Amino acid sequence: MPRVGLREIYSLGRVIANGQLLRYGRGPRGYTHRFETRLAEKTGAAHVLTVNSGTNALITALAAAGIGPGDEVLVPAYTWVASALAPLAVGAVPVLADVDESLTISPEDIERRITPYTKAIIPVHMLNLVCDMDRIMEIARRHNLLVIEDACQAVGIRYKDRHTGAIGHAGAFSFNHFKNITSGEGGAVLTSDERLYIRARMYHDPGSFIRGHEHSNEPLFAGMNFRVSELTGAVLHAQLTRLTPLVRRLQARRAVTAKAFEGLKNCRVSPHHDPDSAAGLCVIFDDPEQAESFAKARGVERLIDTGRHVYTNWEVLFAKRSFHPKMNPYAWASREVEYTTDMCQATLDILSRSCRISLGPGYPLAVVRARAQALRRQLLAQGAA
Repeated sequence: MPRVGLREIYSLGRVIANGQLLRYGRGPRGYTHRFETRLAEKTGAAHVLTVNSGTNALITALAAAGIGPGDEVLVPAYTWVASALAPLAVGAVPVLADVDESLTISPEDIERRITPYTKAIIPVHMLNLVCDMDRIMEIARRHNLLVIEDACQAVGIRYKDRHTGAIGHAGAFSFNHFKNITSGEGGAVLTSDERLYIRARMYHDPGSFIRGHEHSNEPLFAGMNFRVSELTGAVLHAQLTRLTPLVRRLQARRAVTAKAFEGLKNCRVSPHHDPDSAAGLCVIFDDPEQAESFAKARGVERLIDTGRHVYTNWEVLFAKRSFHPKMNPYAWASREVEYTTDMCQATLDILSRSCRISLGPGYPLAVVRARAQALRRQLLAQGAA
C-alpha cells in the first residue's frame, strides 16, 4: 500500500484552513477538480469523475452506460465481490466467467457465456495483472457490447502503452486503503465518451442539475449521492505524485523476483498480457499441494485461500435476494440465471495452483533479491530442480 505523509497533511490543512470542505466550494481551484484533471492527463481518459468508492465507481459507470433490468453483465469468477454486485445495483444480472492462467477473465469463456441478453463485460485487472484487453475489445465490437473496466486493483498500471481504466468504454478506480493510491475510501470513473461522462455526473450527484447541466442536451434523471468531499480530493491530489514512483518500484521488484523462478520444474510465472509493463507477480504450480506448501513462506499467498475473492464464497450472490422482493433484479431478468459452486471449475483449479508473491515496494531492491533467492531455494528443496 502507498505511503501517507506530510504532503497529505499539508493539503488537508489548507482545505481546513480555507473552510470549504465541499468539493464544489472552490471550483477549478479545488483539490478534487485538480486531481481529476491530472489523472485524466496521466491516463489519457478525456474525463475523470471522483466518487466515494470503487464499488460506486462501477455502479456509476454501469448506470451511465445505460445498463439496467433484463441485461446480463459478464464478470470474472475471481475478483472482489463488488465487481459482481455492481450490476445488481442497476437492475442487471451478473453472469460469471472463468479466468485463465493470467488470473484475469478468459476471452474464450467470455465468448461461451454471451447470450442475446448480454450487454456488457467487466474485465477485472486483479493484483496489478492486466486483462487481454485487445481480445476483449475485439469481442465487444463483434457482439456490440460495452466494456466497463474494473481497474480498482491496477491504478497507474499500463497495458501496451495504454492505462488500465482508460481502454474500455468506461473504467473504475478504487482508492481504498489497500490500493496503489489511497484516500482510505474513494474511487473514480474514467471515460472518453462525453455522453457517458455527463450521465455519470448526473447519477453520482442528485444536485447535478443545478451545477451547469444547462450546457448538456442529455435528459435529466434522478441520481444517487456518491460525491466526495474536498478532504478526499486533497489526499488524492497529494497521493497522485506517489503513483508513478510506486509503479516503477513494483516493476523493478517484479523483474528481480521473476528471475528466481527461471528454470524450475513444476512451477512457472503465470503468463502476463504485457510483460514489459508487469507490476504484479503470481506463480502457478502443476498441482495444488505444491502451491499450498509454497504458500507457507512469508509474503506468499495461495489464491484459492483468499476466500472473499473467490466466487464460491459470495453468499450474497448465491442468495439472489434484494432488500425488497419487488426490487430484485432476478425477477426482471430475461432468463433464469443460476449460480452453483462448480460452475467455474477451471477458475477453482487455477486458483488452487496459483500463488501471489508480495513484491515489497517499500523494501530495498537488495532485500527483495535476497528474498527471491530464498524462495527459489525453498522450491528447490520441494523438488523443483
